[in-house]
Formats: sequence, structure tokens, C-alpha cells
Amino acid sequence: MSAAPSRNLVSIGPSVLSADFLRLGEQLREFEVAGVEYVHFDVMDGRFVPNISIGIPVLEATRRGTTLPIDVHLMVTEPERWIQPFRDAGADSITFHVEAALHSHSVAQAIAASGAEVGVAINPGTPLSAIEELIPFVDQILVMTVNPGFGGQSFIESVLSKVERLRTLLDERNPDVVIQVDGGINEETIASAVKAGASRIVAGTALLNDDRSVADNVRDLRLAVSS
Repeated sequence: MSAAPSRNLVSIGPSVLSADFLRLGEQLREFEVAGVEYVHFDVMDGRFVPNISIGIPVLEATRRGTTLPIDVHLMVTEPERWIQPFRDAGADSITFHVEAALHSHSVAQAIAASGAEVGVAINPGTPLSAIEELIPFVDQILVMTVNPGFGGQSFIESVLSKVERLRTLLDERNPDVVIQVDGGINEETIASAVKAGASRIVAGTALLNDDRSVADNVRDLRLAVSS
């Protein structure tokens, strides 16, 4: 991904995990037409989270199918093993979970050395103190607003106070770091997340569903933020 946007600008990224893989190329084109800023790519290993999702072959196909930046979210144990393979497959940014890394600073350094934007993620029950020492070394911090592992979960409202506290902490120590939120984002929750301090939004079923087009759903999310 390009340099982190100003936190005053909200960027939206659809989660590939919610796509119809039978027509992935078509849906990637829908993303571009809808004007989203990036594509979010969730990787699950069945160990760190209780599910298995998509990996390098699907990322390679996604890279061929879009010019949008690809934001890879590693929900895996031993994330250091997968940095270069996912970078080589097309990741523009790579986010790892602090809970999954024995040596989180080294993981952040390795992502930076690969040329990707550096992200670190924390689960709803993980305190901010777990990532405090990484603030000088990351470009984005992903605050999970659901417990990771499955799509379609409900937004955990209590996490908003964590986003607010994190924004205050970042303003003191590294104002350029972007806060990303992922989980349960829809027209009702996006405004609260942005107000709390998030500026990079991941959306799954709110964007990819049988009710309306991706473009219509993106438009309504943006309206919810601006209203």
C-alpha cells in the first residue's frame, strides 16, 4: 500500500474472504468501479484462529486481477515464516497479530525490510500495552472489532473506547500511524468507528451481499460516515 493516508480521510477495503470465489475476477473489477481504496486479504491457519481461509495461490490470482493495493492480514502462528512469501505473491501491506509473535519487533522489522507497509493487529481482549513499544515501527494498527476467525460477526461496541485511547496514544507518539478496524462494520457501526479514531475500514458482508451492488454499498458506507 502507499503511505498511510491522513486519519481525516476514510479509506474502505472490501474483504476478499466475503467474495464469491467462483467469480473473483469479476468482483475485483466491481471493487475498482466502486472506488474502494484497497483490498483486504484475510489469511487463517486453523491454529491461531479456529478456521482455515485463503493463501498464496488466491493472493497471486487477486494480484493479477486488480491494481488496487492488497492489505494482507495474517491470522497465523509464526507470522515471520510467511512475510516474504506473501510479499512475493503481491501483498502491499502485511499485518501480523501481536498475540501470535514471540518477537514482535523482529516481525515488524522483517515486514519493513520486505518493502511492505507494516501493520500490527490486536484482538478485542488484548490490551494496548501489548503493542505500545511497536508504535515507532508500524504504519497501521488493526484493532479487531470482533474476535477473529469468522466473517459475519456482530461489532463489539466496547472496543470503541480502545480505539479512542489508541488514537490519543498515537497522537502523542507517532501521529502518522493509521488505525484500521475490522469486524462487524456496516452502516450503523462505521460512523462510530471513524469518530473513535479509525480511518482505514475493512468491510465484508456489508459490501458483498446479494441485496445490492458493491458500488451501492460503498456509497452508503461513505454516506454514513459523512452524515
